Parts: sequence; C-alpha cells; structure tokens
Amino acid sequence: MNKIFKINRKINSFKKIINVEGDKSLSIRWVLISSLSKKKSIAYNLLKSEDVMSAINCVKKLGSKVKFSKNKCEIIGNGLHYKNNKKVVLNAGNSGTLARLILGLLINSKKKIKLVGDKSLSKRDFLRVTLPLKKFGAQFNGSKNLPIEMKGLENPRSINYLEKKGSAQCKTTIMFAALKSKGLTTIKAKKSRDHTELIFRSLKIPIKIKKSDKKFDQIKIHGVKKINPLNYKIPGDISSCAFFIVLTLLSKNSKLLIKNINVNPTRIGIIKILKMMGGSIKFLNKKTYKGEKISDILIKSSKNLNGINCPAKYNSSAIDEFLVIFLVAAKSKGISYFKNLSELNQKESPRLKWASKILNLMGIKNIMTKSTIKIYGNPDLSLEKKINIKNFSKDHRVFMMSVIAALTFGGKWKINDLDSIKTSFPKFLEILKKIES
Repeated sequence: MNKIFKINRKINSFKKIINVEGDKSLSIRWVLISSLSKKKSIAYNLLKSEDVMSAINCVKKLGSKVKFSKNKCEIIGNGLHYKNNKKVVLNAGNSGTLARLILGLLINSKKKIKLVGDKSLSKRDFLRVTLPLKKFGAQFNGSKNLPIEMKGLENPRSINYLEKKGSAQCKTTIMFAALKSKGLTTIKAKKSRDHTELIFRSLKIPIKIKKSDKKFDQIKIHGVKKINPLNYKIPGDISSCAFFIVLTLLSKNSKLLIKNINVNPTRIGIIKILKMMGGSIKFLNKKTYKGEKISDILIKSSKNLNGINCPAKYNSSAIDEFLVIFLVAAKSKGISYFKNLSELNQKESPRLKWASKILNLMGIKNIMTKSTIKIYGNPDLSLEKKINIKNFSKDHRVFMMSVIAALTFGGKWKINDLDSIKTSFPKFLEILKKIES
C-alpha cells in the first residue's frame, strides 16, 4: 500500500543531541561475514532495516542460526561451506549491497542458487560482479540482471582483477570469493569504501594492501580454512546523518550534536564538500574502533554558503549523500557544478535525474547531463506552491531528500511511498520529530 507523507511547514530553530541507527554497510557486512564462522558472533546496534533483515533471511536460508535479543543479534554460521543440498532461492529485496556481496560468498556452492530481488533491484547492473566471479569459475544462468542463477565450484581458482569503477560492492564481492579460493587473489581496485578491508584485518585474515598510485590500491588475499567470530559494536551511519546535517546547516539559529558516528575517511566526502561550501561542521571525541574512525559530529546553522566546482575525487566517498548535497547547492550563493556522477543512476532510482526533477519542481534552475549537474543557487527561495513527489521507484533517499527540502524551503509537499525509509532508515521520521519537539 502506498502511504503518502504530507508536509507544509518549515522547521523552527532547534538545539538537540541525537543518535542514529547502526551503519548499513557495516551491518550487512557483519551479517554476511558472521555466517562464515562456526562460532557465535555478536553485534550491538545492528541496523534493523529491510535491507539488513533481507541479509539475515538469506544467511538463515543458507543454514546460519540467528537470534535477536533486546539490544544485540547473534549469528552462528556454517563455516566456509554452506550446507545447501538442494536448490535455494535467496531474496535480496531492494539491497544492491546484499545482492552483489552475497554472490561472492556463493562461489563454492555445489548446488544452484537463485538470487531474486524487487522490481527496482532487478533493473540494476550485475555484470560488474558476475564477470569477475566467472573468472573464479562460477557459472551463471543470466548474469546482467536479477533473477540470476549461480553455481559455484568446490575449489574456486584465484584470480587477478582490475576494478576500475570505484565500486566497494564489486571489490568486496571479489574479496569474499577470494576467501574461499586456493592461492593468492590480487585486486587492483580504484579507491572506494574500505570497510571490508578493515574487518578482514580485525579478524586476522591474511590481506595485504598497498597504494598502487593515487587512484588505485592493490589488495592481495590468500584463501583461508576458517573465519573467526566477529563481535561488533556498530557505530551510527553517516549516510543517515547526512539528512540532519543538511537540515541543520539550512535552518536558522540551530545546532545539532550527533553521537558516535562512523567517520571512516572513505565515507566523509559529504563533510569535505559541505565545509568547502561554508558549512559549520566539527568532529568531536574522536576514537578508533576495529580500524574504523568514530566521532561525534557538531553542526551549526550556516548563513554564508557558496556554490563550488565540486572536486570529483570526493565522489566515491559521498555517493550516497549527493541528493542532500544538491539541496545545499540550491540554497547557496552562485553556481555549483558536480561532475562524473553517472554512478548515481545505478542506484535504487536514477538519482541524478530525480535530483534535477525535484530541483525543477522547486524552481531551482539546473542543467543536467548523463553524468553532471549544474545548480544555480537561490539563498532567498521560499516556497508556497504545491509539490507532489511520486513514481521514484520507492527510493528511500529520494523520499528523505524531499522531506528535508520541504522543511528548509517551505511549500506544500505530498511525498509518496513513506514506507521506502524502511529500506535503510526506519527511524528517520521518529528522529525528525525529536529534533522538532
């Protein structure tokens, strides 16, 4: 059922302290990696979103035992060999991260496994992971779009692979397959999120990483015979924070402290971009946990925001946050230019197109191509008109961007598919109420 969220108010000034739910990227990785250990793994603050629950359901179908209690989740897996004696159907729901990563773990599956997903996920490109998995020895019935049938082999061969898209999903898929292979796998990978590398190191998995050049890392992984259990206190998700960071920057006389957030250097492109634009953002109480950088984030209202020619080097570390970055550009002085963003159209919806469409509905001039967008800021824009956001493939980030736009620019908004937030951030509106109260 399509639930509609209506909003026709600007937010008042606020001074609040909040927490956000566990990091989605780390939550999904914890579930998948824990399924490889025969001993009990425990996670605290696991994100209970639809994407993570899809991951839980997948590993249960593959034989893992999962137990939830009030504040933790426990998984006991099957080791490196899943016990599927018959054909299994796995449903990744809306999660591209889950769908791509789990294929890497199925590299040694003796029986065919069918991977399906929802309508949106079934349109997305999977060749970026199926092509390297074929090099390991995997066989596929359909390899570009879901549904995909995959059969692995008992002893996958090791490979050398060049990953040049800057996709952490593709890189991690290959790394997962390498764990189950004999010999040494070498990946030359364009720089992207390094959560998997940090987890491997914390588990003492034999991995060597060296900078090949400024844009690429060389990763070497030996196959292993067992995986140690992974106990993890999952920090808050900076992608979830992004909406409240932008809300605070664009609100009058406001201040927000967000506690215990994962500020991994490969994830803070949004912070670097917003500070370049004049945003007041500080990291407080910094610490390191299992290789991840953790910090509180203090944000204050920022009056003098300016347009920028955004350096493309920040794209991969801000790829999930560009929708709200564009809202800051819309309220900044001057013109902002963002380039090399074709990857945005490989998400749950063609996000670059949707950003342009929403900005147009708001009356913000913009020029979009297949991989760029130029935004003509209007700091004085205050909306009174009706705006209806619909048919956006239930993309959670389009929904949340629209809510933040309504609260900061005004107008009478009708935003469809409220339930889309369950994908990544079920408590989005609940936390928003706390900020407004």
